[in-house]
Amino acid sequence: MKKNNSKVLIWATNIGFVIISFIALFPILNLLISSFRPSSELMRNGISLVFDPSTMSLDNYLYIFSQGGNYWSWFTNSLVISVITIVLSLFFSSMVGYALALYDFKGKNLIFGFVLFILMVPFEILMLPLFQLMINLNLINTYTAVILPAVVAPVAVFFFRQYALGLPKELMDAARIDGANEYGIFFKIMLPLMAPSMAAMAILQGLGSWNNFLWPLIVLRSNDMFTLPIGLATLLTPYGNNYDILIAGSVMTIVPIIILFIFFQRYFVAGLTVGGVKG
Repeated sequence: MKKNNSKVLIWATNIGFVIISFIALFPILNLLISSFRPSSELMRNGISLVFDPSTMSLDNYLYIFSQGGNYWSWFTNSLVISVITIVLSLFFSSMVGYALALYDFKGKNLIFGFVLFILMVPFEILMLPLFQLMINLNLINTYTAVILPAVVAPVAVFFFRQYALGLPKELMDAARIDGANEYGIFFKIMLPLMAPSMAAMAILQGLGSWNNFLWPLIVLRSNDMFTLPIGLATLLTPYGNNYDILIAGSVMTIVPIIILFIFFQRYFVAGLTVGGVKG
């Protein structure tokens, strides 16, 4: 009897997950179907599953690949900014989190307190002083202005600190006995052990950077420097004559995130789980 109840529970759970997955994927499916529809039908029926199959075509994607010069410029800008942001954020944030977790030094708790404080402050409050700083450094309308505020992300520092708390300090002591310096201990011993957390944070930081709209909108000025979210927003007009290109371009923006998740998915859940319970 218990065995039958267990099977029923498993089936009910699986069906529930399928329903939840469909609900989560429904907007993406809707967007994908709408990307093959002409602008006139989108204006008439909106983004919905109500469509005329005879009007569907690849024209929107053909336009992007053949004449979408600005689109690929925006795509390249977003890709460069996201890759640099991920690399620098993982490098510096992991070092800070590692030091806060495994080293004892004066002011350690105070620094961690500042990290938590900044983590709780909404970005909208920090925008004005950050913008003034970019002006003073003469970095407006540059990649650096977009990347610099995300180089040491408080959420990444907190995440790496929590994960590093679970690393065995005995390995550090053994490495010191063998003559390794602190940088060698970090890069050759501890950093490989932090691979799951690095992969999980790479996905989260990459997603945040790729979809970032507000801060690039503030510091970028010229059309050739726009990122994808800003560039796609410029396609919106009162007449709605670019909705077909906008939707097709939005579908294309999902591809890099999917590729990033495919590469790091086996570490993603492990990194989030372990990093969330240590400490």
